Amino acid sequence: MKNLLTLVLTIAISFVSFAQIPVGRTVMEYEIERNGEALKMNGAGTRNMLFIELYSAGLYLKKRNSDAVATAFENETMSLRIKVTSKLIKRETMIKAMEAGFEKATDGNTLPLKERIAKISEYYAKPIGKGDVLELTYIKDKGVHCYFNDELYGIIEGQDFKFALFKVWLGNDPVNTELKNKLMGNI
Repeated sequence: MKNLLTLVLTIAISFVSFAQIPVGRTVMEYEIERNGEALKMNGAGTRNMLFIELYSAGLYLKKRNSDAVATAFENETMSLRIKVTSKLIKRETMIKAMEAGFEKATDGNTLPLKERIAKISEYYAKPIGKGDVLELTYIKDKGVHCYFNDELYGIIEGQDFKFALFKVWLGNDPVNTELKNKLMGNI
């Protein structure tokens, strides 16, 4: 009886840890682990252009937070996962969108971050297409870890860079207000 209970609990815990949530035309993990820390989905949504879904995004935090700017500024491990769901998204369009997002997030003052913003173009130099996953994970006091399809491509240091990067989606003038609200759990 004790062995059966242990087996049932093990299966239940495994199921919960691998749980996925539908977001747009894809599914996203409810929980991920980065740098030995469990991060849970704070919120998720899609980025659409007219009636076309471009990508799904999920924000992962150590604990829930509904204050977007405070979340972007926190020196805590967090992650933004982007799953490309449209053939319209290519490397060039994603890089241009991020550069435009940095312009908005920094009120046009990208000069102090110029070299680090350029690193994103380097890290995501491979073609990007439908089904690919870009992950921007800030590890506390270490920097933004840039993943492409779960492979680490590089690290960009500085909390100032992390703040500007996360403000692209969570700032007062985000890439998309509806997506920002959903990332903050306001569905």
